[in-house]
Amino acid sequence: MRVLVGISGGVDSSVAALLLKEQGYDVVGAIMSLWGNSETFTNIEKNIRINNQKEKTHCACLSPNKNKEIEQAKAIASKLGIEFYVIDCSKEYEKIVINYFKEEYLKGRTPNPCVCCNRYIKFGIFLELAKKGGINFDKFATGHYAKIEKEGNKYILKRGKNLKKDQSYFLYGLTQEQLKNILMPLGDYTKEEIREIAKKYNLPVADKPDSQDFYNGDYNDILDAKPKRGNIIDKNGNILGTHEGFWNYTIGQRKGLKVASTAPLYVIELREETNEVVVAFKEDSLNKGLIANNIVLNSIDKLNEPKLCTVKIRSAQEPKDATIFPIENNKIKVIFSEKQNPIAIGQSAVFYDNDTVIGGGIIEEVL
Repeated sequence: MRVLVGISGGVDSSVAALLLKEQGYDVVGAIMSLWGNSETFTNIEKNIRINNQKEKTHCACLSPNKNKEIEQAKAIASKLGIEFYVIDCSKEYEKIVINYFKEEYLKGRTPNPCVCCNRYIKFGIFLELAKKGGINFDKFATGHYAKIEKEGNKYILKRGKNLKKDQSYFLYGLTQEQLKNILMPLGDYTKEEIREIAKKYNLPVADKPDSQDFYNGDYNDILDAKPKRGNIIDKNGNILGTHEGFWNYTIGQRKGLKVASTAPLYVIELREETNEVVVAFKEDSLNKGLIANNIVLNSIDKLNEPKLCTVKIRSAQEPKDATIFPIENNKIKVIFSEKQNPIAIGQSAVFYDNDTVIGGGIIEEVL
């Protein structure tokens, strides 16, 4: 079987390719080239220089330094003795991921570009372009810490053994058609084990730091929004201070508000229409639940009745006990057993049955 491995230039994807080759697969490697030459990328790079953010953009998906990552991926492929290709996805990445990121942030929402990229670019357009470019393969593999298992006629997404590194949260949006053609060889390994394998085989990326995020610098480099003074207010509309644009804040933010207060304040709402940042004390900032739309179900075909499960609303958070309810227009309501820290509209809510991904959706309302 011929397997295309998405090699990013990091330790995880490199070891994924190594393990599959050791298992006897015919392995070929490819990397997504995401940095393009359009006005969007030119402006971002200009802002990076102006704001002295260049060093912070290393080890991120969106970075003008991607040529270095491509060279590292090419070197890994050479060491493994496999074919290697560079697939230019920059136009599609700009249109689907960067534009989505900018639009959502400037509406006062908190997008998740990694979820968007996985579903539409990495496990979608990237593979389509590879096939159009003449690369023949039967399966696609990545270095994600997650598992795919077949149960009956369904392909089920599950959490990886390494729960601290588990990446199923970012993959819930994959469809059955996508899942059936994917291999994730790192699902039963810990990060430490993967680094040891890399050292054993003298891979030059054995000690390379983990990729951190979609973008490691100041998001204003991407948003390119002009400062716009607005008010920081409490839930009753009282003005507590001012700011230079609501997009500079995130839901749940506590530090850097520059507002005098007897106790810590938390950002609970960003209002695009009035350019206001709403804050509250801890006890008034908690949410009991949410409503999610754009639902993708994985382990079940349909949610017909309330279901006890756990729900993850942030990538770095452990799933929390909750009940999910089907509601009109193919949406799902989530009520947590205990109130949660401020929930961000635009982020993903992912539902779990133990280590199995039930499905997930985009948060459109907090309760």
